[in-house]
Amino acid sequence: MITRRQSLALMGAAATSLVMPALRPARAATEFRIGWQKNGVLALAKRTGAIEKRLAPRGISVTWSEFTSGPPLLEALGAGSLDFGPTGDVPPLFAQAAGGNLLYVGTYRGPSTGSAILVHKDSPIASLEDLKGRKVAFKRGSSAHNFTVKALRKAGLVIGDVEAIDLPPPDAAAAFKTGSIDAWAIWDPYYAIAEADPQTRVLATAEGIVDSWSFYFGNGDFTAANPDVLSDVIDELAKTGAWAQSHIDETISALSDITGVPIEVTRAVLTRKGADLGRVHPLTDEAISYQQALADEFHDLGILPKRLTISDIVWRPKAS
Repeated sequence: MITRRQSLALMGAAATSLVMPALRPARAATEFRIGWQKNGVLALAKRTGAIEKRLAPRGISVTWSEFTSGPPLLEALGAGSLDFGPTGDVPPLFAQAAGGNLLYVGTYRGPSTGSAILVHKDSPIASLEDLKGRKVAFKRGSSAHNFTVKALRKAGLVIGDVEAIDLPPPDAAAAFKTGSIDAWAIWDPYYAIAEADPQTRVLATAEGIVDSWSFYFGNGDFTAANPDVLSDVIDELAKTGAWAQSHIDETISALSDITGVPIEVTRAVLTRKGADLGRVHPLTDEAISYQQALADEFHDLGILPKRLTISDIVWRPKAS
């Protein structure tokens, strides 16, 4: 179970990270402002200074601001307070619907086994069908929101059949520990931390229910003015991920240091079925189609206020 210390470590500086410089006009970059979360390839790149080294010949400095989830990160990025950052599949739909000035610039496909719906060990909930009428926590507008919708559908249920509780991961962890919620839909590393508690039981993972796409975003003005910077950064992240995957023991130790999550829990995250840190690349047609189908579904369900065309905000690097 997540301890208070681990929750604080994962929360980081999210509350203060929104206090950043205001929107600036598009121009050649001298600074690259990254929003990050304490997981994945970007966290490893921060530790090694890979992006700083890659951009140094261009005379560009790098600054980092930490977030605990995608929605506030994309809000800051779309408003021009960041130049670059990662998120799961659902947050960018809300950001696009709100008119955020941002572009899809890269993607990473993670393991579906890295998200799960958790219940208490002694809970009478034995199947997804048993979630009907129960309190199910997830962060609204996150990838866990999508997972919950799809998992309920698999069981012949809709989101209205459960009592949906909108909680960010640290708050949901506390609520789950005290028993004030019946189930919790969550992603790694929060999932792996909770899974390690003997009082936690995995009801279902996302495997066979929903794919696990994550995306990298650039501020629209910054990307238009500095396309070569974005190309360099996506390329460097791919290299960082490939190295990390081929040196998994070193990677586990490094991410454990970054997150404060025990090594054995970090190992569980990075060795899940389908995990491959090297799968970072520009947007593919497959990724765009996935997002478009998700946007259409969430609009049809009344979750999104308007229809979206994902390709409207996809940036593609020029062929070299």
